[in-house]
Amino acid sequence: MEPMQAMTTAIVRRAARAAAMLAAIVPIGLCPVAARAGLVAADYRDIGVSLPAGARVPRDAVVADGEHRRLTLEGLLTRPAVFLFADYTCRALCGPVVSLAGSALEQSGLVAGRDYRLIVMGLDPKDTDAEARAMRAHLGDDVALQRATTFLTADAATIRRVAAALGYRYRYDSDNDQFAHPAAVYVLGAGGAVARVLTGLGLTGESMRLALVDAGKGKVGTFRDQVRLLCYGFDPVHGAYNLAVSRLLMAASATTLVALGGGIGFLLLTGRRPAPPQRNPVEVGGMPAQEPRRRHRDERGRQ
Repeated sequence: MEPMQAMTTAIVRRAARAAAMLAAIVPIGLCPVAARAGLVAADYRDIGVSLPAGARVPRDAVVADGEHRRLTLEGLLTRPAVFLFADYTCRALCGPVVSLAGSALEQSGLVAGRDYRLIVMGLDPKDTDAEARAMRAHLGDDVALQRATTFLTADAATIRRVAAALGYRYRYDSDNDQFAHPAAVYVLGAGGAVARVLTGLGLTGESMRLALVDAGKGKVGTFRDQVRLLCYGFDPVHGAYNLAVSRLLMAASATTLVALGGGIGFLLLTGRRPAPPQRNPVEVGGMPAQEPRRRHRDERGRQ
């Protein structure tokens, strides 16, 4: 039974990844047929993410945590966090994107609750705590991740305020009671400053780990992760980390220069050593040793 469950889980995760990849290419949260019924081309052009300089989550924003408790965002931002918007009654991509974000966090190798937390904020002010709890089911059964995740609800003014602070532009389709919105995942540092924005293409365990290490400012991950950040560059267009060939070449060049410098230094040091003194031939009777032998050969020749 366990192998069958593992296979089913793998299939579900692959399906979620495919859905999020589609969301990265078509950055909306609606089915195309429904979207055409209530939105026009101008609405689509205004949907996306334009991150303001120094973007930060408003920490004094008052929200509810899905358990009838009201709190400010500041209380949730004591460590690096992954933050995303979702429509809790969405019939299209919101559930798979939440699932994919959770899967990437599980695969990152970091510890939920210690290294990061996951925050999901509802886009629809009409969403209830019960609907927020229903969306939680997309996270799976990882206990630590479930405990480190908070699904938020808020009023319309608060949602608009948080979205505006993050440059997150969406549209409400009143004909279908759905939201067209980008499939974007924010990685925040402690305090709420935006470190990275990942898309569906960036929701892998490796990119999620590097983004959280980056956001942690040396407090998350290992020394090896810090070194990897030097060799991996973040591609803001695709919202993912790529191997930075230029940085890799720079590192290789630096290594080569160090090796050459060491070799030249070694040669200079060895070249400055005085040559060993040459030994003089042993003298016999005040003459070099070879001279008597040469004179003896000359005398024999005369005889």
